[in-house]
Amino acid sequence: MGHTINSAHNFAISCVADLSNKSGHIENVIVKGNKKAVVDARWRLKTSIDAIRWLTFQACSFRGHDESSESVNQGNFLEMIKILACYNKEVKEVVENAPGNAKYTSPPVQKEILNAFARKVQKTIREEIGNNKFCIIVDESRDTSKKEQMAIVVRFVDKEGFIRERFLDLVHVKDTAALTLKNSICCVLSDNNLSLQDVRGQGYDGASNMRGEWNGLKALILKECPYAYYVYCMAHQLQLALVAASRERNDDLIAEQAADIACQVDLGELESGRGLNQIGTLQRPADTRWSSHYKSICSLARMFGATLSVLRSLANDRSLSVYARGDAKGSLTKLLSFDFIFILHLMKEIMAITDTLCQALQQESLDILNALDLVSSTKVLIQKLRDTGWEPLLQKVNSFCQKYEVELPDMNGRYVDLSKSRKRHDNTTVEHHYRFDIFTVAIDQQLQELNSRFSEQSMELLTLAAGLDPRNNNSFDIGEICILVEKFYPTDFSNQERDQLECQLSHYAIDVCNHPDLHISSSLADLTRRLVQTGKFTNYPMVDRLLRLIMTLPVSTATTERAFSAMKLIKTDLRNRMGDGFLRDYMIVYIEKEIALKFTSDEIIDLYDLLGSRRAKLKLIGK
Repeated sequence: MGHTINSAHNFAISCVADLSNKSGHIENVIVKGNKKAVVDARWRLKTSIDAIRWLTFQACSFRGHDESSESVNQGNFLEMIKILACYNKEVKEVVENAPGNAKYTSPPVQKEILNAFARKVQKTIREEIGNNKFCIIVDESRDTSKKEQMAIVVRFVDKEGFIRERFLDLVHVKDTAALTLKNSICCVLSDNNLSLQDVRGQGYDGASNMRGEWNGLKALILKECPYAYYVYCMAHQLQLALVAASRERNDDLIAEQAADIACQVDLGELESGRGLNQIGTLQRPADTRWSSHYKSICSLARMFGATLSVLRSLANDRSLSVYARGDAKGSLTKLLSFDFIFILHLMKEIMAITDTLCQALQQESLDILNALDLVSSTKVLIQKLRDTGWEPLLQKVNSFCQKYEVELPDMNGRYVDLSKSRKRHDNTTVEHHYRFDIFTVAIDQQLQELNSRFSEQSMELLTLAAGLDPRNNNSFDIGEICILVEKFYPTDFSNQERDQLECQLSHYAIDVCNHPDLHISSSLADLTRRLVQTGKFTNYPMVDRLLRLIMTLPVSTATTERAFSAMKLIKTDLRNRMGDGFLRDYMIVYIEKEIALKFTSDEIIDLYDLLGSRRAKLKLIGK
């Protein structure tokens, strides 16, 4: 027994040897055969991911008009795949030899990959928020397909103490009713595992459906979360109306401006140098870029002579219709009036003061206390313009009129208002009309808007913010701070925590004034960051919590406005059939490219594999 080859003993030994050889096991033989297929599939998918990432970051379209194999231009995505394959032999091999059902280049796959990116971005934003409170900034606008789209941005303070404003979602709403917007916001928060009860601030523009006291979006959210305090968008308060109707032909205007600039350089009126005397056209004010109104006025004042030349040529051009020539003559008459030039210079003076505030309000990291300081300095400068700016302004206007041969009125003469009956004319002089009816009224109106900016509740919140800076001895009152905390944040601090806050504030006040790193803080936002950097936030956890709550209060809706600017780049007239889901994913990845850039291709592949059942295996053994 056991001496023959076919004996039971030898057969058992052979079976044991086969069992010990794991590489010969049937499951490993199958896996070994499929491992190359998995690696190849991941290479193809990685190539598609890299192409989609690049195209999305550049706001480029994916598909082409003709994607057939005979087409010389198959669209950005497929052409990008070809380029990537040219520079990598492995990619070229797996792309060219891909089976028909696993190329990972079809439009549905492109959308799924983009959706995986968007979900990963939203998950990262949720992790950044953590257990912190946050505020929501909401605005709505129509896309090129006339669909109402609502942009939702969350503002919070991250673990390092930095203020973040993240684009969370874009939602297509059937109407702009407050209840519709509120339900959509709740759905977005729920989908991202965020609670409406953690909202500590709301930021909207001045539309009635947003800030209505009874049925507005603000009121509906306050009913569910009474501590989601509303702060009016400061940037919208600064938007000034500018009506300047002028018709110009761009090519003529460019030629006239070139001659005009050359002449003025010879006269020493314009600085010459690289980039200073470039040829351009009149800048148009944008609806959502408030500082562009100031740039538009400066552009018109700088190119006034060239504009007059173009209008004169249009008015005398017999090849144009009578109506076109009439419009040119009307615009020319308006531009050459003292009234137009006076208002042009007045608006330029006012907007020059408010432009600094406009620019600052576009910053994401601006805290509400710094915004208030800028508003205060702006009011001081406008008041100074009212008190001492009349004579300098009049001199500038007179000099401008003399330069362009505009008739100057007799300031001591009687002012005649053509819109009134002659019987109702009074003895108002021309100087009185321009100084008090226009100059003073325009400035007073601007001051009134700035003075009425904040509600009583907002002012109390600002008082609380100002009091948290112990370097300001006049406003730092521990008792007042504790009273305001009990009033505005009762659910964020228990009775015991409020007692701890009072004790910590005493030590905090001394520490901030004496610590070399904390003492040089430029703002509350900077102070919050330095508390984290120095590790002091562990000594004053209640103070750190209060600072973070204050920092979440919104300053403006600039981030949502920028989102709609991005939407115009992404969904254009040529791409107006883009679906809502695709547009949403595209905007999330495009706007938050800082986050999406950190994702590896393997992370996106794993998430893509989890989002649906795949015929081809994408997971490697051991992963």
